[in-house]
Amino acid sequence: MGFTRNTFASAALGAVMAVGAASIGATPAKAVDWIMASGYPESNFHTQNIMEFIEDVKESTSINIELSPNDTLIKLDAIKTALQRGQIPIGEIRLGVYGNEDPMYILAGLPFIAATYSEAWMLKDIQKGYFDEIFAEQGLKILYYTPWPGQGFYTKFPVTSVEDFSGKKLRIYSTATQQMGEMLGFDATILPFAEIPQAFSTGLIEALFTSPQTGIDIQAWDNTSDFTYAGAIFSKNAVVVGQSYFDALSPEDQAGLLAAAEAAELRGWEMSAATTAAQIKTLQENGMTTATAPAPVIEKMKEIGGAMMETWRKDASPEAQAVLDRYLALQ
Repeated sequence: MGFTRNTFASAALGAVMAVGAASIGATPAKAVDWIMASGYPESNFHTQNIMEFIEDVKESTSINIELSPNDTLIKLDAIKTALQRGQIPIGEIRLGVYGNEDPMYILAGLPFIAATYSEAWMLKDIQKGYFDEIFAEQGLKILYYTPWPGQGFYTKFPVTSVEDFSGKKLRIYSTATQQMGEMLGFDATILPFAEIPQAFSTGLIEALFTSPQTGIDIQAWDNTSDFTYAGAIFSKNAVVVGQSYFDALSPEDQAGLLAAAEAAELRGWEMSAATTAAQIKTLQENGMTTATAPAPVIEKMKEIGGAMMETWRKDASPEAQAVLDRYLALQ
């Protein structure tokens, strides 16, 4: 998948050293109890990574985090607002949901802009300073980022050409993927993850563009028969803490939390990269036909990605455009 521990050995070494330093320097402190909201079930690798992160935090700090996954505390799309209001200390968000706030949120969601894990990692690093600033203005701090696996089409028919998409009702998850879907010929609708099964049952949607992980989470085989993998997009989630909650921690706990987050970021990217083949196999075991998108579909998506990038520039600030230019210069 283009993302291995060897590829990012320096990042791994930094994470290990940071964890070790935090552990050595940590001193007993008053226990801090936090609740955390996330939007996905425990079977999801994002949630599994969060649970490991929580264990690392517990071992190296005085912070105890109680996780409420799968929208059980707060719906996924409302978690960022709850964090800004101080209702919860920490939560997981999906960056692509917030394209109406700033175009930077959807840059990684443009098809074939960052089409491999290595490219997505580089884009993440270049975006980091920009995101740090806008989240700081909202009283928030991003602890780490984790990418979704590459994306594909869940349909009730084999995909042989772009014409197969014409007029079909597609669920997507962001303004960027909505635009892509419409340019491919779909009737594209943004819907929250939790509403997908009901939308199928009522006929609101008849296809999805999303990751193998999401397809398993919602048992896509109940409503579709074919999965056509395109790669194309490695959108990201982020684990975010309220700045006031972070500032209230002791210096030792702050260091331990950041060290655990650094380790979780690297682990999450590795988990994402490792999961695609296994999850496609799971789709097959549940009766779905899987295939790689045919060349005409890939070429059309690349063409759409280039057009969307130019549209993105028109809405982006000079500072945001500078982030994209720096990324493209390193390609």
